[in-house]
Amino acid sequence: MTGHEHATGSDRVAEAASRLDSDLVVNIQGDEPFLAPEIIDRVVGLLSEPDVVMSTACSPMEGSDGDNPNIVKVVTDRRGDALYFSRSRIPFLRSDSGARAGLFRHIGIYGFQRDFLFKFAALPRTPLETAENLEQLRALEHGYKIRVAVVESDFAGIDSVEDLARAEEILFRRGTGNAK
Repeated sequence: MTGHEHATGSDRVAEAASRLDSDLVVNIQGDEPFLAPEIIDRVVGLLSEPDVVMSTACSPMEGSDGDNPNIVKVVTDRRGDALYFSRSRIPFLRSDSGARAGLFRHIGIYGFQRDFLFKFAALPRTPLETAENLEQLRALEHGYKIRVAVVESDFAGIDSVEDLARAEEILFRRGTGNAK
């Protein structure tokens, strides 16, 4: 449905959105099949705030997940704007620091003001985006802010064979899938 030249999902969404008449565009990553409608609403709601051109979501995570490179982590400033996304554990919690910063996993959803989506897709890829293979770093490296909603979500995206097995089990329990 879109060209094959796109480096990221948001680049593909920009192509698809060029055929739509909408002020807002939401990109839900394909590895988030259990994304709750309330989370979508929160991400879209952030776009109604003045000067917010891009939004996303995160949820608290267990400390043991912080070392999994398949789980993207995010840290924000006090306002809720992303400071950085990484496949590595951020922030690093030193046992002697006394700090109690929370660990948050990024959820694969992005909200865009339509005009900004096209601007984002036209920006050149950046060194951090390429190093981490995380498209949202393109926006941060070019000086744009991403507002982040902190939500409760008990299911991480499907990024591994183990995640797929867990998703299949959830579907089986719901009576809508097949267990292997």
